[in-house]
Amino acid sequence: MVKHVIEKDLLEMQAEAERQMLEEFEAGDYSLENPLVKLNPYYISPCAAVILFRTEKETAVTVTVRGKESAADIVHTFPKGKTHILPVLGLHPDFCNTVDISIYQGRANTVSINTEPSRKGVVEIIGMNTSAKYLGKDLIILTEAATGFPTGFDYKGDVRWYISIDLQMDLKRLKNGRLLVGTHRMVGFPYYSTGTYELDMVGKIYKEYRLPGAYHHDQWEMPDGDILVLTEDYNSPTVEDVCVLLDRNTGEVKKTWDFKDIITPGDGSSGLRKADDWFHNNSVCYDANTNSLLLSGRHIDAIVNIDFDTGKINWILGDPTGWSEEKQKYFFTPVGANFQWQYAQHAALVTPNGDIMCFDNGTLRSKIKENYLKNKDNYSRAVRYRINTEQMTVEQVWQYKLREGCFSQHISNVKYYGEGHYMVHSGGIQFYDGVVSETLISSTSSDPLIRRESATFELLDDEIMLELRVKGNSYRGEKLPLYYEGANLELSTAVKVGNLAVTKKSDTDFAETSPEKFPEDIEAYIVEESDRFSLKARFENGAKVMLLLEQNGSVSGYDVKTDVNTFAKIFSAPYLEQDARNVCKYVNKSGLSGEYGILLMVEEKVYDTGVKISC
Repeated sequence: MVKHVIEKDLLEMQAEAERQMLEEFEAGDYSLENPLVKLNPYYISPCAAVILFRTEKETAVTVTVRGKESAADIVHTFPKGKTHILPVLGLHPDFCNTVDISIYQGRANTVSINTEPSRKGVVEIIGMNTSAKYLGKDLIILTEAATGFPTGFDYKGDVRWYISIDLQMDLKRLKNGRLLVGTHRMVGFPYYSTGTYELDMVGKIYKEYRLPGAYHHDQWEMPDGDILVLTEDYNSPTVEDVCVLLDRNTGEVKKTWDFKDIITPGDGSSGLRKADDWFHNNSVCYDANTNSLLLSGRHIDAIVNIDFDTGKINWILGDPTGWSEEKQKYFFTPVGANFQWQYAQHAALVTPNGDIMCFDNGTLRSKIKENYLKNKDNYSRAVRYRINTEQMTVEQVWQYKLREGCFSQHISNVKYYGEGHYMVHSGGIQFYDGVVSETLISSTSSDPLIRRESATFELLDDEIMLELRVKGNSYRGEKLPLYYEGANLELSTAVKVGNLAVTKKSDTDFAETSPEKFPEDIEAYIVEESDRFSLKARFENGAKVMLLLEQNGSVSGYDVKTDVNTFAKIFSAPYLEQDARNVCKYVNKSGLSGEYGILLMVEEKVYDTGVKISC
């Protein structure tokens, strides 16, 4: 029999947990000397707690989480009030944490908070080399590239924060202090999710932005608060070639840029191009000085700048080899010494003076097949270019060439902190049997000859001020403080905005329902969520499978792909299991209404699963 699993909605779970916490607080007499302490109250931030108590007079309160040495203490003072509901951030996992609570110019209390061991999925450190003076109270936060959690390290290399669900891609701090990051709700392979979460460091989610075309890679907060998000056209055969502007309040798509409208797929292709993934946009940022979008196309080896209003190309930064004559006018002419183009770049950004920076992965390091470099002979670097859009010239004004053993054929990023002050994060370091791998290695492979690492450097006037090395591949690196000025926790109800797409239906030509017992070896189960459901089952490679919905004698069908995706062999997603027979098919409830019975066609036989879902 097919199992029917109702998956609880995380936002609803958090709302109920907050309600219960506040009820407990209201029912008790909690004071500074006897506070209510709730560890990980929103379920997904195990190194965070909330302390609740009241004071007779309005007063500011300082909370100090003691580190394993005094320089590692994390201190924050909250605004004055009589009711204090205070987030406690920076607890050590698997530790009896000492937390001091001090009233402004008054009495104090100390509480102990025992945390659980780090969960499987937390990024594992190899080594951290920096100082408390340099890093201060900031954390270096790495988002694991496939099956791990965003994890924050202090100057000692100790874990002081992590989120225990598989959030996707880069996390960015918004102007209100919260984080914006891809949801853990997968849509498809290899890393597409339903949209983004807006959440705080305590783990509370305030808003889920759902996208019809799914989320990938990057997002950007506009000056007015609206949000740029990288996505794709759900009805198009191509992927990772669309950017949308979302209304911050409603999640409505206000503007769409489809890169196929400005570049013909195949023009300027690199050796990494795939038929569907021709552009592979891995970053977006807005340049207010020119009212333009900066896009990083990995599979065209180019950074493309387009006008925000018209969507037309302003310029293209990259090797012009292989581009059509029509597009040559958008390219720059190199000037100055020691110039090199970037290849398969990531995380393009604009500095305050208009320079362009990126992580130059360097993959293949040529547009000409005969000149391709093998990974073992290649290198990655951070690079800064100075462009002159009047004369259409470009000069390489700085680079940081990563040492041997730090080549990253994918992911990675750079950060600009100020003149001469940068982060360089090489997140995709891979070796097989001690040699740099020539192909992307699956993150789920347990082959003992595989070694995956990430290396993060911070430079001040070309001096290494910080070096962090961890196990596994990490998508990007960020440096953030745990606390920010403003409300670090707000008591409110989370909302879901935007919509998932209507899932494509297939022609349904099938026989009558089979009287045979449902095959046990399929091991099928239906997971139902509030806005979608999924079939998870096991089929032989290439089997003809269709998921059918029956309502009042009418049947609609959805094809279930069972062929092994070639990319899956080298790069897995969080939901992808080792066994290639395991498949997952998502169907959104958008466009559906009422109750449906679920049937499953395997080859020529149709089975009644006995499961009914409500839409």
